[in-house]
Amino acid sequence: MPALPKRNPARRNKSATRATLTAVHDVEAPELPPSHDWHPMTLAWWMDIWASPMAPEYDDSDRHGLFILAMLVDAFWTEPSQALAAEIRLQRQCFGLSPIDRRRLQWEIERTDEAQDRGRRRRTASAGGAGKRPAADPRSVLRAVP
Repeated sequence: MPALPKRNPARRNKSATRATLTAVHDVEAPELPPSHDWHPMTLAWWMDIWASPMAPEYDDSDRHGLFILAMLVDAFWTEPSQALAAEIRLQRQCFGLSPIDRRRLQWEIERTDEAQDRGRRRRTASAGGAGKRPAADPRSVLRAVP
């Protein structure tokens, strides 16, 4: 019989990037370099990023990459191309800017109580409808025989 592999106690399969992100934070958007005339869509995108739940996860070293990404986004809005769109897609993965990127980073956006309540009501309604009585238990007619 072959020997079983030894269990490595140091391995825990835990992600170092796992985080629950909250929509409420006090991170302010850094100014984009004033040496450039920014497209309005780029400015809106920049403000959206820094208002998003991901903003507290970025540290000062991430800003350089976000500035580069802003330049790509601005170039795309000025003169769209498939090559720019592809490069933007690749670069934004590092910053968790799409749902699949957040999933890969194991970042979860905190759910509000209202959203959780809506989900519970929706599941209850689909499970049997609101206001309907549950079906009678067919086992209730069974009796023990002496």
